[in-house]
Amino acid sequence: MSRDKQGGPKKACCMISEVLEEIGIDREKLRKVRRQALEGVILLCQWQLDRMNEASPRRPEPGRKGRRIPVE
Repeated sequence: MSRDKQGGPKKACCMISEVLEEIGIDREKLRKVRRQALEGVILLCQWQLDRMNEASPRRPEPGRKGRRIPVE
């Protein structure tokens, strides 16, 4: 386990900050990525709500089978 300047064990948050700094991710970049991820979740939820609120939901016709799609 790493030790800090006073000889005690380093806190996990400090070690993570050092690793992120070494690979070139600063606080601003991390904040930007976090924001993009949250906005993506919001868009996904909004899309689901829009689908639920459609006037005529898409339902398969009776007797119609699904398409087979080859998987490679």
